[in-house]
Amino acid sequence: MSLIQISGLKKSFQGTEVIKGIDFTLEKGRCIALLGPNGAGKTTTLRMLSGLMNPTSGTISFTDAKKGEDIRDLIGYLPQFPVFYEWMSGLEFLSYVGKLAGLTSKEAKERSLELLELVGISDAKNRKTAKYSGGMKQRLGIAQALIHRPQLIMLDEPVSALDPIGRREVLDLLEGLRKETTILFSTHILSDAEEVCDEILFLHNGKIVESGTMTELRERHQQAKLDLYFKGKSEGYTPYFSNHELTLSVMTEGNRVSIFVRDIALARKAFLQEIAERNWPLEKFEVSSMTLEDVFMKVVGK
Repeated sequence: MSLIQISGLKKSFQGTEVIKGIDFTLEKGRCIALLGPNGAGKTTTLRMLSGLMNPTSGTISFTDAKKGEDIRDLIGYLPQFPVFYEWMSGLEFLSYVGKLAGLTSKEAKERSLELLELVGISDAKNRKTAKYSGGMKQRLGIAQALIHRPQLIMLDEPVSALDPIGRREVLDLLEGLRKETTILFSTHILSDAEEVCDEILFLHNGKIVESGTMTELRERHQQAKLDLYFKGKSEGYTPYFSNHELTLSVMTEGNRVSIFVRDIALARKAFLQEIAERNWPLEKFEVSSMTLEDVFMKVVGK
């Protein structure tokens, strides 16, 4: 069942259109990633959906909202760089924002204790937020986004500024929160979206260029792919593969050459024979399925 429908959403700044008429629907109980490079318009889109910024044109409609109703009561929002009153403890901060959201003092404290347990920082409830780690602050920020029991929480790049431990903490939390509410989070880290999301929206240059589940995306864009790993940088080996009649396209990263081919069996035989004859330092050879990165690079035309 749909939760929110976005139609023809546009935003311009000083005559420059940065969001160029996007359309999508969010389904209840799903975790959706808004995926795109820096500057694609992710934060602008989330700010419009949260009511913090008015669109230039287009509509945002909640299924359960009455016409003219302020939809901000239905939304929880975590900005990319959340700010806390560092002289407050985690419990004091959550109780404070709970009362701002219209809860009584008793309700705010009870809800705060419940959320601190949910996000896994109840042991630090009386610690000043100035002493919280980056991962703990993001967990506290997610808790404040949930304080008023919204139908949708939106998180802007929730793990981009975290160290590996903090990033893992927040990703694990998002996995659990999918049972509690609908989640929309923006990211430029493709592996995070692939790991935790039910559905992915690709935003590029202010437009939604593709969307769907990983299964749907792979089915639409699947190509036979070989990954070759060489000792040292791979750029010197790419001209041969790029010019081969079996090759559709080539991508390189570090010591890896990823080759999309017309026929996997013929390409495997031909490439391995050529590598052996040229005595190239091949370390690993894989037949791979398309990753989210492969799909993204294909749909944005790079």
